[in-house]
Amino acid sequence: MNLTPENILLIGSILLLISVFAGKTSYRFGVPTLLLFLLVGMLAGSDGVGGIEFDDPSIAQFIGIVALNFILFSGGLDTNWKSVKPILWQGISLSTLGVFFTAVSLGVFVWAITDFTIFEALLLGSIVSSTDAAAVFSILRSKNLALKSNLRPTLELESGSNDPMAYMLTIACLGMVLNPDQSLWSIVPLFIQQLVLGAALGFFLGKLGKIIINRISLDFEGLYPVLVIAIMFLVFSVTDTLGGNGFLAVYLAGLYLGNQDLIHKRTILRFFDGTAWLMQIVLFLTLGLLVYPSQILPVLGLGMAASAFLIIVARPVGVFLSLLPFKMKMRRRWYISWVGLRGAVPIVFATYPLIAGIEKAPMIFHIVFFISVTSVLLQGTTLSIVAKWLHVALPMKVKPKSPVDTFLSESTKSMIREIKIPLGNLSVGKRIVDLSFPRKSIIAMISRNDEFLTPNGSTEIEADDTLIILLEDRKELNDVYESLYLNPDDVEDQEFILER
Repeated sequence: MNLTPENILLIGSILLLISVFAGKTSYRFGVPTLLLFLLVGMLAGSDGVGGIEFDDPSIAQFIGIVALNFILFSGGLDTNWKSVKPILWQGISLSTLGVFFTAVSLGVFVWAITDFTIFEALLLGSIVSSTDAAAVFSILRSKNLALKSNLRPTLELESGSNDPMAYMLTIACLGMVLNPDQSLWSIVPLFIQQLVLGAALGFFLGKLGKIIINRISLDFEGLYPVLVIAIMFLVFSVTDTLGGNGFLAVYLAGLYLGNQDLIHKRTILRFFDGTAWLMQIVLFLTLGLLVYPSQILPVLGLGMAASAFLIIVARPVGVFLSLLPFKMKMRRRWYISWVGLRGAVPIVFATYPLIAGIEKAPMIFHIVFFISVTSVLLQGTTLSIVAKWLHVALPMKVKPKSPVDTFLSESTKSMIREIKIPLGNLSVGKRIVDLSFPRKSIIAMISRNDEFLTPNGSTEIEADDTLIILLEDRKELNDVYESLYLNPDDVEDQEFILER
């Protein structure tokens, strides 16, 4: 079956529905959702029952780049800077040196056991050297796995920030395959340029994005996610055009914006959470369609050997060497080594040799696909078990949530405070988003002229407003008073204790 403008929406919607239903039931059987998406794509492809003819790596690569923008940006938005800050240098070391050592270890192994040239082998090692953000984010969060000692933010930071290093290694090694006479040292300036420009532009454009989001006044709340999409693609394209790493810039811009006060922030976060899942489904379906299962069989032996070496040797070598300068218990290092999930990102990177037309590109692509599938299937299904074996898992305390608990959302609130804003107060005329309001406190409602308003970031404070504020405890009150320019001794307020 050929894809045409007439049937592409029908086929696409059917595949999406199948993927969603498969994802809903997959964890009952212990199968990671993302693997199901890949299998649906393979079954729908030319070698499967669907018989859909799709053999265009350029389109698959474009879809992959768009999807990775959403996945990395959404991962950045969801990352709490306070949880990442203590392990920042560990994450950076894993996402740079760890990726490099993994790529070199696997590359040398493949070179030793095959007829690949050293550059072709290093190219294969580079493509599968990074952990996959989509796989790590989705599996960790769907399993709701609680881990000790900042392990979870370490894993999420690494998976969200190591794709740029793998991308640069892939492009560099591809250049060496195409031009064997090129000096290895000639690629060093490219690494520095990509990293420095990517980091600098990601932070700068993220900061500019915050100003645009909070200063522009849009008539419809639903337009704010559209505005953020435009900013996201602008960050990627501008950084890429100027010679920086667009993937790194997008992740850092998302990380910055996710930890700032934004107008309609909750709407933006919910939109990107859903869109990231859509992009994961579309990405895995597309890559599944691109794969020919019949072409995997000839490389099955090499794929198994490379996958086993990557999981058992190359990934642990990368982790242990990159974490040498840091104090960390051995079992935690082993767990980080095990959460080396490969997913869609390596398969997207494997389209670059296909487009470049190198001789072993089809073989590399299908080896990479096999490695990704076995990684998600083996490691993705055993994260909880291995965490218990290594004693790095925290006991789960699951309690049913009441509607009040859901409303109070992110953290447990135990106090409601009513605070009246006096005439002449400096907060009058300011928007809530500009007040530097404590992150853990919530202005749930505003009583104004005998009416109750549900505020958002763009709501302006007026004189004689009574703010109904949700707090965790009395310690936050001083921060609330400070943000509202109030002296605690002069405040007209009432306090209510929520009993649970």
